Amino acid sequence: MTAVWGRAQQQDFRSRVRGCLLGGAIGDALGAGVEFESLEAIRTAHGAEGVTDYVPAYGRRGVITDDTQMTMFTVEGLIRAQVRRDTGAWHPPTDVHRAYRRWSATQTEWGPDERRKDSGWLAREEWLYARRSPGGACLSGLADDTMGTLEAPKNPGSKGCGTVMRSAPFGLLVGWEPQLVFQLAVECAAQTHGHPTGQLAAGAFAVIVHGLARGEALDGSVQHALALLGARPGHQETTDALQSALGAVRQGLPSPQRVEALGEGWTAEEALAIGVYCALVAEDVRHGLLLAVNHSGDSDSTGSICGNLLGVQHGETALPPAWIAELEGRATLLQLADDFAMEMTQAPALHGPAGASPAWLDRYPAA
Repeated sequence: MTAVWGRAQQQDFRSRVRGCLLGGAIGDALGAGVEFESLEAIRTAHGAEGVTDYVPAYGRRGVITDDTQMTMFTVEGLIRAQVRRDTGAWHPPTDVHRAYRRWSATQTEWGPDERRKDSGWLAREEWLYARRSPGGACLSGLADDTMGTLEAPKNPGSKGCGTVMRSAPFGLLVGWEPQLVFQLAVECAAQTHGHPTGQLAAGAFAVIVHGLARGEALDGSVQHALALLGARPGHQETTDALQSALGAVRQGLPSPQRVEALGEGWTAEEALAIGVYCALVAEDVRHGLLLAVNHSGDSDSTGSICGNLLGVQHGETALPPAWIAELEGRATLLQLADDFAMEMTQAPALHGPAGASPAWLDRYPAA
């Protein structure tokens, strides 16, 4: 696929990757300050319209949480899987798991371990060593080197939204077939969450992002995800949630009450439904994101999911500039997005039989 990318295609893809990562981070940051508050409390503190801009969280405005942190390490793991393929080793779930273990270290250690030469550049970013209310299943699932699998998942009963909020990057594998994207997201979800709903909601989200990254309409991408879900045992909760999101679109003007009718977003299927609904009814990116965070529940995760969808659908230039300007980690997110786009479109120029870029292999070691 790499040989057929034209310049216009490369530019469009890079804009969608940037939009996906930045959009998700903006939604995450908008919801971070009200994550545990009821809609009534949000309106009491911020006015009748609720949150309309960043509010302070963890000491400043525009702060990202574990949702964006883990999404970034998903991207890094996928790049390293592609690089490691040159060695003859090809098992992306293992590379993503190693990336999640590097994220786990940021939650327990004071800063980067300079002795680890194979840690890559992202794990050397000191600002990422910050604990932002990570999910318990993500922490416990990654507490040791044993990788959860579909046959032996970590936290068998858990279906928290921690699987969905980190899974957008799987959908950016536009050269893959949708069913393979779905499967990879499901396998990587099992590394921390064992309930079928937690896994299948992640797979469905990845497929929806995948359709948007390929230029498809959002409603068509949701229908494609529903078709893939229908063949999977244990799909009913996720299917019902997505069907509810589609049904809510036809029930009248969007409102926080319609959002709350879909749930609070703490579980995987509810977070997915809220994010999809808000993206479907969004008049523009700003409207969709504010709808996604002004409700009683997991506002940062639903904002992040909606932002991933709107960002990949419309590209980076559709995102509100003032929110981008104040976003924590913007430079790192852009570097990561551009690296992912380069790896997916120009990999032979970076590593392979014809030669390799030492700088690239320092950033993304094959070890």
